[in-house]
Amino acid sequence: MNRDLPVADRRQVRRAALRLVRRDVPGFTATLLLNSLAAAAALVSPWLLGRIIDSISAGGTVDLLAAIAVGAAVAQLVLSRYAEKVGTRFSERVQEHIRAELLDRVLALPAATVEHIRTGDLTARGTTDVAVVGRTLRDAAPAILVSSLQALFLIVAVFLVDPVLGGCGLLALAGIVAAARWYLRRARPAYLEEGAARSELAEHLAANAAGARTIEALGLQARRTRAADRVIERSRAAQLRTLFLRSVLWPSVEVSSLLPPVLVLLLGGVLLDRGQVTLGAVVTCVLYLRQLGQPIETILIWLEQLQSSGAAFARIEGLAAPVRAEAAAAAPQGDRIEARGVHFAYEGGDDVVTGVDLTVRPGERLAVVGPSGAGKSTLGRLLAGIDRPRLGTVTVGSAPVAGLSPAQLREHVVLVTQEQHLFLGTVRDNLLLADPAAGDDRLGKALAAVGADWVASLDDELGPQSSGVTLGPDRVQQLALARVILADPHTVILDEATAMLDPRTARSAERSLAAVLEGRTVIAIAHRLHTARDADRVVVMDNGRVVEVGAHDELVAAGGVYEALWRSWHGSRSGDADHDAPGR
Repeated sequence: MNRDLPVADRRQVRRAALRLVRRDVPGFTATLLLNSLAAAAALVSPWLLGRIIDSISAGGTVDLLAAIAVGAAVAQLVLSRYAEKVGTRFSERVQEHIRAELLDRVLALPAATVEHIRTGDLTARGTTDVAVVGRTLRDAAPAILVSSLQALFLIVAVFLVDPVLGGCGLLALAGIVAAARWYLRRARPAYLEEGAARSELAEHLAANAAGARTIEALGLQARRTRAADRVIERSRAAQLRTLFLRSVLWPSVEVSSLLPPVLVLLLGGVLLDRGQVTLGAVVTCVLYLRQLGQPIETILIWLEQLQSSGAAFARIEGLAAPVRAEAAAAAPQGDRIEARGVHFAYEGGDDVVTGVDLTVRPGERLAVVGPSGAGKSTLGRLLAGIDRPRLGTVTVGSAPVAGLSPAQLREHVVLVTQEQHLFLGTVRDNLLLADPAAGDDRLGKALAAVGADWVASLDDELGPQSSGVTLGPDRVQQLALARVILADPHTVILDEATAMLDPRTARSAERSLAAVLEGRTVIAIAHRLHTARDADRVVVMDNGRVVEVGAHDELVAAGGVYEALWRSWHGSRSGDADHDAPGR
């Protein structure tokens, strides 16, 4: 399975940008209008300066012209400052929408996608890429908008003053156009490669940090260091590539921006001697073209930021692809879960589930048992829609489980494992994730159902801040089980769900769950075989295959794989199995 999230193409990015603008048309219009007025005001002073020079040459007065020039300069300052304020607010609103949309898309990603993508890639898109786009909206977008309008107005103004001088000056800008075209053809793939390398580096660092103790225990430091060196080298090479592109662009911009006023001065001197232009016209054109260099330079300086931001926006927008792909999945018609001819293999390995055929009837309590490595947890993930079968189908109500959207999936099937997360916030906050509308009475019943009596001993019961430091793994698991009760799915898959609880608490939680889950389909994957004893049917797996299916008593009497497992487990309990197993 591909572990890389998709990247949006240019057309999708353009559509997304237009969509963002349409969400705040007043803000975008006000930004555009104010910047246009500021750019127009900037044209007044150079034009008046040329008139002042011609007026002085003719022996006229310049008081009124000078006053108008000062007024225009003040107007430009006021308009520019207000335009910056309005533009910044607009960009901040757009950035807020991007972050909210990104979070919605991440939460809407199919379970199969989330389980298999690179964590570093998703993290980089949600942090670094969003920050890059945000800086562009805040800084680059207003600057480029202002500079583009200034450049357009200045070019028109130069031609209006004198077409010959204007054409000569603009001809010298051909070097900037050529350098920009060369840069743009190479920039997007280079920045996409840089983003991918950054994601891979984040993934590698996260994996090393999470597995630090295992790496140290197994003496893998040298191997992991070599792998880190390769990842860092790829990131360095990608950054050097984008640096090379900038090192070609900037000198071209600097040289080309100096040529227009120099050529106008030379040609203007010749035309002035011939009486074909006035001194004021030459000065005005030189000032306009000198002024033109500043917005063009600004545009090209921010061009690098635009390419980086465009690549980042493409990566952010790419999160919509797997969400859209799942949106058309058919809704389940019923609660029956069926697996037909299911084969599954992890990337690069052999099948760990082979030819499984299984029907789980609505309301049934099914236990999946087998020796370690038999494929029990993998089958549970397939039934829960987290993994897709390599061959065969897994359906709920005749709809492919792995094709359901997260919202649809939560309504039908919930998988609870021993690995649970405690979110920052209160106990109430953690429970309301499953049902935001639940009141304290319902929350209290859910906690009581899983034996979380310790909540009553807290200072403010549901209110105190909770974290993995203050709550042990057994209590975190109890909160996870309480969330299942609040989510109220028709099928619950428990994969060693009580493994983090001590035996006494686990037995209490299982009794509570047995009462609360009455009438629902429960699939329990466990090593504690008293769970199998209480089930309606037991599915026995060995080497990735279903080798036995039946009730507990039938399988014990059959003398097969299950009977051996039961005898081994019963013996290891030293005669306590019957005492430990709760009644049905």
